[in-house]
Amino acid sequence: MSPNIIFIKQKGYFKMEYMSKEKFEEAEKIEKLRNKILKYIVYKKRTEAEVRQKFSNEDENMLEDAIEYLKEQNYINDKSYVERAIKEFISLKNLSIKEIVYKITQKGVSKNLIDDFICENNESMLEYEIASAKAIIMKKQKALEKLEIKNFLLKKGYMQDSINIAFEEIYQ
Repeated sequence: MSPNIIFIKQKGYFKMEYMSKEKFEEAEKIEKLRNKILKYIVYKKRTEAEVRQKFSNEDENMLEDAIEYLKEQNYINDKSYVERAIKEFISLKNLSIKEIVYKITQKGVSKNLIDDFICENNESMLEYEIASAKAIIMKKQKALEKLEIKNFLLKKGYMQDSINIAFEEIYQ
């Protein structure tokens, strides 16, 4: 039985390592799992929690190794996921900040990461919420009374101050 040889990339160069058959087979399994996960996250950006849920039936240690490797390679990055998701919501939808937080939290992202992004971009997020509230007001003003629109926005999670500013800007 001859030993298996594997090449491992470390700090820009390849190192040759001899492994037992069992270790070699385990390394192959981990590599296959990494590739499976990579296909899953390249198709559509995913959070770490989504990856864990999708591959929960895999060996826990192998899954952990694969996720850590993909995080090191920046294929899985919840912080950048939050940034991309919020920018996407801003460009495509009229949502309150609260709705955005809820939608991203549903993907398994830490609320702290979301809150950090919102705090770092507080001014632009408030401007977005006001603009979003204004768009909804303009759309609903023909069918609903002001009070009904305010209640609708409050139920959607808009902040009272954002609603008031939006109404002031429209009806001044």
